[in-house]
Amino acid sequence: MISLQATKTALVLIDLQKGITGLPLAPTPGALIVERSKELTARFRTAGAPVILVNVAFALDFADAVHTVVDRSFSPPGGFAPDWMELVDGLAEPTDLRITKRQWGAFYGTDLDLQLRRRGITTIVVGGIATNLGVESTARAAHEHGYNVVLVEDVMSTFTEEMQRFACEEIFPRLGRVTTSDAIGLDA
Repeated sequence: MISLQATKTALVLIDLQKGITGLPLAPTPGALIVERSKELTARFRTAGAPVILVNVAFALDFADAVHTVVDRSFSPPGGFAPDWMELVDGLAEPTDLRITKRQWGAFYGTDLDLQLRRRGITTIVVGGIATNLGVESTARAAHEHGYNVVLVEDVMSTFTEEMQRFACEEIFPRLGRVTTSDAIGLDA
C-alpha cells in the first residue's frame, strides 16, 4: 500500500481520448483503462485531490505539431476522426483541470508545472495511454522537475505487452514507484 497525502498529490491521466482509447492496445484494452481511470478519479475527487486530464490535440492544419525528421511517424489507419482529440465520455468533471499538449509529454509547452506548484502538489500519480510514450514522457519530465512520481500499472496500456513490461519493470522504477490502483491510499 502506498499512502499519499491528498492535499499534496494530483492524479494526472494521459490521452484518455476518443481517438486513442479505441486503438488496439496491450496488455489492457482501452475500455478497461477508462473504467479503471473513472474509479480512480472518483477516489481522488472524494479525497479532495486534484484530477488533471491531459489530451493531445492539434490545429486542423497540424501547424502546431512537432515537425521533426523521424524514422517512424504515427498516423492512425484512415487518419484522424473529427472527435479523436475529445476526452472519452463520462471521464471529466467540472472541477478537473484540463491540459492540452502538442507532443508526447504533458509538461513541455503547457502550464502543467505551474498548476501543480500553485496547488502545492509534490506527488503526481500517472496513468493513461500509451505507457511508453505519453505516460513515460510525462513521468520523466515530472521526475526532472522534482516531483515524486507514482505510476499506476493497471491504469495504463500501450501497443504490445513487451513495451508495457519494459516500461514498468525497467524504466518506471528509476523514475518513481510502480503500483496498482487498489494499492493507493489517500490521507487527508
